[in-house]
Amino acid sequence: MEITNVRVHKVDREGSRLKGYATVTIDDCFVVSNIRIIEGENRLFCAMPSRKVNDDKFEDIVHPTNAETREMFESKILEEYNNPSTEEK
Repeated sequence: MEITNVRVHKVDREGSRLKGYATVTIDDCFVVSNIRIIEGENRLFCAMPSRKVNDDKFEDIVHPTNAETREMFESKILEEYNNPSTEEK
């Protein structure tokens, strides 16, 4: 599996931990959208797309099945997020 494209859309919402959204293309044939880039207490991290299943719980729609794959996604997304040419929306 290879990540073949990453698009990041930065957001600037005062007081919000949400810093942007990413769309990732895998092997030029599968797209995962709405990956959130969030400012945590110690670092930026990525949260997979989710849906609300009841009043207080969210469930991931897609997610990596192991730490290696999660790290691959996160490193590629944050690399693009930190790229100076990525514009804020």
